[in-house]
Amino acid sequence: MNDVKSRCSGRGFGRGRGVPTALGAAGAALVLILLPAQAHAALDAESQFVLNSFSFLIWGALVMWMCAGFTMLESGSVRTKNASVICLKNIGLYSIAGLAFYLVGYNIMYVGVDEGGWFGTFTFLYGTTGDEIALLGGDESAGAAVIESGYSTMSDWFFQMVFVATTASIVSGTLAERVKLWSFFVFIAVLTAIIYPVIGSWTWGGGWLSAMGFQDFAGSTIVHSTGGWAALAGAIVVGARRGKFRKDGGVKSTPPSNVPAVTLGVFILWLGWFGFNGGSQLALGGAVDAVAISNILSNTNLAAAAGVMAAISLSRPILGRVDLLAGLNGAIAGLVAITAGPDIVDHYWAIIIGAVGGGVCVAGIKAMERMKIDDVVGAVPAHLFAGIWGTLAVCIAAGGDFLVQLTGVVAIGIFVFASSYVVWLVIDKTISARISPNIEYLGQDVAELGIEAYPEFVLMPEEPEDD
Repeated sequence: MNDVKSRCSGRGFGRGRGVPTALGAAGAALVLILLPAQAHAALDAESQFVLNSFSFLIWGALVMWMCAGFTMLESGSVRTKNASVICLKNIGLYSIAGLAFYLVGYNIMYVGVDEGGWFGTFTFLYGTTGDEIALLGGDESAGAAVIESGYSTMSDWFFQMVFVATTASIVSGTLAERVKLWSFFVFIAVLTAIIYPVIGSWTWGGGWLSAMGFQDFAGSTIVHSTGGWAALAGAIVVGARRGKFRKDGGVKSTPPSNVPAVTLGVFILWLGWFGFNGGSQLALGGAVDAVAISNILSNTNLAAAAGVMAAISLSRPILGRVDLLAGLNGAIAGLVAITAGPDIVDHYWAIIIGAVGGGVCVAGIKAMERMKIDDVVGAVPAHLFAGIWGTLAVCIAAGGDFLVQLTGVVAIGIFVFASSYVVWLVIDKTISARISPNIEYLGQDVAELGIEAYPEFVLMPEEPEDD
């Protein structure tokens, strides 16, 4: 089992307390009602253990629900002929992330990481401790040791695992409509088993970036930029969709097939982000933590709202139109940007950080088009570009050291992009990363799955275009 203090040192206010809790003010109020005589006293150890473990599971379930948001966003963004395979990719990547993180990823990220080190142990499997097994078997004498740990082992694993799945989901949207299903799954296995856990060990696991004082409260860089760098490497290796960038320099418009689904997906992500950031508080031992969580959720909401309005306002001068999709991506960019420092007390900073994140995203969408890098859902601008901004913004609003923050951004970027690029190249040279032109023309749903997402619709085939 990982060292509790090391585990908490990189993720929120609960530093040194050794317990990751985040039920919110309502949970605390309920406990105080049930224990009126202790209204101003700290909770006993067993109560803290129960609340800690339960909070991990509740916040983790909210973050898991973000996978549904990514699925709706991506399946609505692609053309109808590719919607079914997007659904399969998203439930597949979540499953792969869970298995890979259980088999080896968690151990690399948290178990046996030396202070200031580079990664943990490559041992296989992670599970319930011996003391917990004894307690489940009726040995009450093991209860004290279990309670002393502060939370149940697998509640912590579950909360960490859903963050890994979020990183993997970012890659899916960028490479939609032209990457092979099983090639994508192979990359996700490497990303979730090795690449992401190594980054996590440097930071939240107590490794060398953590020792330097790198701050990333809930993962603007650790989660979102990591997914963005991996997606960018894949987009470069796999290439753009056929006809997306014309010889005359024009860009073919590929509007989403289901705008309400995309919008619903963004709202689901917005909701899940409250678990993402709120759960990363990691402590609810008293009034200070309840106030902190309230601030975190409020700042998260303010940043997202500011990202929406900034993106809508800037879409006409940058993209030439008031763009709905830019506004939706602006919400995600605002959420990503605030994730590195949602614990700030001055709430106006959340608005500024979120608004700048939305602007960065819109400018990034235009820049990606000019560089002829095809990102179907705008994930790289929303997660990578806004994630970099949010990580650096910690220096302005939350007391981060600029040189340390910049070192973290650059080091993580180099490692993730380089390793992802190599993995994508190996996949492309062996089993091939890209679908054939004929499958791309027909659509992956029919060609790879033999099923259509909307079988009652009459699909209008597109005229094939030369690159």
